[in-house]
Amino acid sequence: MTGAVSLRAASNADIDGIRALTREAYGKWVPLIGREPLPMMADYAEAVRKHRIDLVEAEGELVALIEMVPGADHLLIENIAVSPRHQGQGIGRRLLAHAEQVAASLGVKDLRLYTNKRFAENVQLYLRSGYAIDREEPLKDGFLVHMSKRIE
Repeated sequence: MTGAVSLRAASNADIDGIRALTREAYGKWVPLIGREPLPMMADYAEAVRKHRIDLVEAEGELVALIEMVPGADHLLIENIAVSPRHQGQGIGRRLLAHAEQVAASLGVKDLRLYTNKRFAENVQLYLRSGYAIDREEPLKDGFLVHMSKRIE
């Protein structure tokens, strides 16, 4: 990625862009699992109101997002989506680091996330980023992998 890159909080004006980016980013998984992944079906109008969604823009284009849900003792990473044109450039890792900063600012030490077990490259990214697998939960067509990371 070249040019100006910025990170900012999402607003109601971003809902359509969030939905489009998420559908684009998760579209590659549809053939693997035979259905749309849950983030492709989420209600982003509600998510913008209830969750913290931070957007990455490059030269005015929405290229990535992270959706986070603060809990009493943890920060849940609900969704990370990176445009296919910008994958492989370290944006996902930078968003994970951003989540650590957000958690620290909230005074929580635990980050949590979950992903489909069949999204092996995502599981590996999270493992390389210091997350551990806590448990696997049956999903109608596979398994959900729950992961966490403790920050100090």
